[in-house]
Amino acid sequence: MVSLDVQQVAALGSQMIEQVERAVVGKRSVLELVLIGVLADGHVLLEDLPGLAKTLIARSFAQVASLDFARIQFTPDLMPSDVTGTSIYNQRTGEFEFRPGPVFANLLLGDEINRAPAKTQSALLEAMQERQVTTDGVTRLLPRPFLVLATQNPIEYEGTYPLPEAQLDRFLMRLSVGYPEREDEALMLKRRGERKQERIELEAVVHRDTFLAMQRAAEEVYVAESVRLYMVDLVRETRNDRRVLVGASPRGSLALYLLSRARAALAGRDFVVPDDVKGVAVPALAHRLTLRPEYWVQKVSAEDVVKDVLATVPTPVLEVPD
Repeated sequence: MVSLDVQQVAALGSQMIEQVERAVVGKRSVLELVLIGVLADGHVLLEDLPGLAKTLIARSFAQVASLDFARIQFTPDLMPSDVTGTSIYNQRTGEFEFRPGPVFANLLLGDEINRAPAKTQSALLEAMQERQVTTDGVTRLLPRPFLVLATQNPIEYEGTYPLPEAQLDRFLMRLSVGYPEREDEALMLKRRGERKQERIELEAVVHRDTFLAMQRAAEEVYVAESVRLYMVDLVRETRNDRRVLVGASPRGSLALYLLSRARAALAGRDFVVPDDVKGVAVPALAHRLTLRPEYWVQKVSAEDVVKDVLATVPTPVLEVPD
């Protein structure tokens, strides 16, 4: 079994980001957050407009980490068996044989996940939460790691099925990619002209076993009691905010805990500092909040609430382990 320390995790993580940046230009902060999410063994929701490299980000990380990659284009007629797989009768043997669906991959891209009906979404929900699939009364474990990078369009709602709160809560973080800067967009065009083909070939930085070792190293990162209480206080404050109808659940506290450790590991530290918590708080908590309807018309966002909470809750004094 491969074993790594946090310095090795930080070095490998930096190499992975640099390799992905050959394909995705000018979005290092977003790429770092995606890597933090998958190192924490969590699922990531990329919510943004079409054409902003969401699919490319998922495919690129699968390539640099040597992960089996599968893509599902979610549509209103997609059936649960199209995700999980189905049993087909073999006339030669006289038995039913299971044909695994695309969910049996290390990294699954769920494109426009909110276009699938609730029944199909629930099939994916079991896979995301339990890391297993149940078909025809048989439960089959999914390969490790199993990570979902899902995308959805935040402005086009015709023919969509909004994700229920229970499924949104299963995503460890929600990110927005955003438009590139002028110079970055120009560089993207230059690189396309130089390579003279659409496909970008990225080199594998780590093997799957090494990536799993990176995840295990993140599990060993120390979190002081004061920092743990800080995480809890942040989450509890979202429940007390007058603008919030439903605050973050305890799963939000767990998300802060997991993501903060992964962020520390990528920084080469074996302990979490308050800045690690602050750096992941918005993507970890904002999608878990339900605002009161009167604040929708005032253009108040859940991200604004989390930022205000970060400014309100006192930052603890750092306890560095011996």
